[in-house]
Amino acid sequence: MTLKATIEEKLTQAFSPTTLTVIDESDKHSGHAGWREGGETHFRVEVVSPAFAGKSRVQIHRMINEALSTELENGIHALAIKAGAA
Repeated sequence: MTLKATIEEKLTQAFSPTTLTVIDESDKHSGHAGWREGGETHFRVEVVSPAFAGKSRVQIHRMINEALSTELENGIHALAIKAGAA
């Protein structure tokens, strides 16, 4: 399973989003810190979920980072997040 697929699966399980987009932007960071051959180092996620209702932006980002903690410790160098409540 690709890292992108793992991110999609974990966010779906954790938040049952109404909208979820995961984009591997690693190719835009070739030669930069954290980049490695084969990509899967830099991601952008856009997620909308009822689970985020009443939460601040910081709380939402912490929730997402917690859901992806293993991946953030073992391969993801950068994660851009755009999230909101459904």
